[in-house]
Parts: sequence; C-alpha cells; structure tokens
Amino acid sequence: MHGEYKVPGGKLVVVDLEERDGRIADFHLAGDFFLEPDDALADIDAAVTGLPLTADVATIAAAVRAALPEGAQLLGFTPESVGTAVRRALITAPGWRDFEWEVVLDEARSPHMNLALDEVLTTRVGDGRRRPTLRFWKWDSSAVVIGSFQSYRNEVDPDGAERHGFEVVRRISGGGAMLISSEWIITYSLYVPASLVAGMTFADSYAFLDDWVLQGLRALGIDATYKPLNDIASPDGKIGGAAQKRLANGGVLHHASLSYDMDGEVLTDVLRIGREKLSDKGTTSAAKRVDPLRSQTGMPREEIIAALTSTFTTLYGATEGRVTDDEVAEAEALVASKFATDAWLHRVP
Repeated sequence: MHGEYKVPGGKLVVVDLEERDGRIADFHLAGDFFLEPDDALADIDAAVTGLPLTADVATIAAAVRAALPEGAQLLGFTPESVGTAVRRALITAPGWRDFEWEVVLDEARSPHMNLALDEVLTTRVGDGRRRPTLRFWKWDSSAVVIGSFQSYRNEVDPDGAERHGFEVVRRISGGGAMLISSEWIITYSLYVPASLVAGMTFADSYAFLDDWVLQGLRALGIDATYKPLNDIASPDGKIGGAAQKRLANGGVLHHASLSYDMDGEVLTDVLRIGREKLSDKGTTSAAKRVDPLRSQTGMPREEIIAALTSTFTTLYGATEGRVTDDEVAEAEALVASKFATDAWLHRVP
C-alpha cells in the first residue's frame, strides 16, 4: 500500500507498507523532508511497523514521537503528517493528480447565484456528474455573506449594509461573515470528491485544500502561511479565510475569500464585530485585521487571479471549463426556493 501527503507549507511525506495479520508490516517512510539524525528514519519505520491497521493519526504520531531520539529535528514534516500519510495509504486515498480538474473563470453573477452554484456544483461532483473543479467567482453587486450558523442580527448592522449598498445573504458553509465587493475580493471555490481528503482530520483538510494558493501567493512574493483553523495570512496581517461544507453524497465544498482591497471603516460600519473577537485575534481594530493583496503585490486584481490560475493548472494539470446551461438553470431554481427566501436568510435570527 502506498500513501502520500503534502504537508501544507512543508514537504512531501510518502509511505509504503504492507498488511499482515491485521497490522502494518514492512513500513518505509520517504519524502523530500529533512531529518536529523539520519538513523532516526529507521526509528520511525520501526515505530510504525506492527501498529494495528485501525490506528488513527494521533496513535501513529504518538508512536513516532516516542521513538525519536532526543534532540531529533524534523523539518518540513511532523509525526502527525506521517500518521496522515499512513491513513491515506490504508484507504488508498487518491492524490490531486489522480483527478481530471477543470478551472472555471466564471462570469459576474448575483450573490444568490454564486451561493446556489456552490451547492449545485458540489452536489454534481459528489454524484460524479462533474469533474472536480476550481471556480473563481465574479460578483455583479456587493454583499455581506454570513455563515450558515451565524445569527443575522448579531453579525450585521442592517442600516450600515443598506447605507453602503451591501445585500445580506447566507451561505451553506459555516464560519464567519465576509464583506464582498466586486473589486475588493478574490473568491474561489473548490468542488472535490470526499476521497481527496480521506484519512485527514477536518482541520488538516482545510490547509491541504488551500496549499496550492499558498504556493501561488509565495510565487508573487508574499510570505503566505496558514493559521488554523481557516485563515490565510502573511507577516503583515490576515489575507483571507476559508470555509467548508461536506454533503452526504460525498461532495466537498471548500471556498475562500482573499482580500485584494478593503475599506476598514466600511467593514466596521456593516459588520457587528465584537470586541471580544478582535481581542482574541490580537488587535483592537477590524481594519487592521485584513491586509489587502494590492498593498503587498502592487498588481491588478485580475493579474493575481491569472497567476493563481496558472499555479493551480501547473500543479494539477487542470483544463479550462465552464458552468453549463443546465447547472445555471438548477442554480436559478435553488435561488428561488432557498437562497433568496427570508426563511433561509433568517434561519438563525
């Protein structure tokens, strides 16, 4: 059995193993990581060999950590990443390049349509009716997008939203509110089968699915990192955040918004950002929490999107795709029955 796991922001971890009498046998670890001392590799192999096939990531990581000699240095990987690679080997989880990917540079759509398309395309990937897809959104109007479980009245100042021309909508994924303006934000969605993140913890899957964008941002000169659970950041501040929704049919939606330009005063006028939340983030100003990509790159927004598209295409062999007419029709029906209704918007008062 063979498993691979690319550590977000780190190195590739590769494991090969066999199954014997319900236990892991002939285990071998490899990869482009750094490990000192050299013979610690044999210690790791010995620690994993003999573990039950049912061992979870935490159990495998604990065995690896206990076997490491004092002072051992692991650079670019962790004991947990070894555990993740083992779990992926045991369930024969595919890698990115095992799929045929599409990249959709979509046309400008209404906030409701963008959210409905997320549900439609995720469902179709889960059903096997669409190839795994990366879609970059465009917006034809501004919106406050609140998370599935957020309270409308606690998150949004309706007067401020109306004053600045922001429509309030609710998405199907959890997480916090996003302030969306067509020129401020770069938004993308990944629609993937659950098998791609099989063997990972929910938290690990966030970083795994956004590793490509970290590589793309670094190619633009940004020292981008992932801050658990769902923030993309740089030394100058937060760049954006991600959210996920997993459907029962095996489709996984992972979408993120990156701030290209941001008006901090509008942000605080429209969103009811609590003092406690800001304090927890280590700042007293919402305006300081988000550092736009424009200030870090000096590049036009469309050039950044083109660069990120190129990164994804190069890494995973993606081809250009589009949203089909029947997918649009299905999304329009979903807008009418769900996303544009007061019942959905105020599902959490």
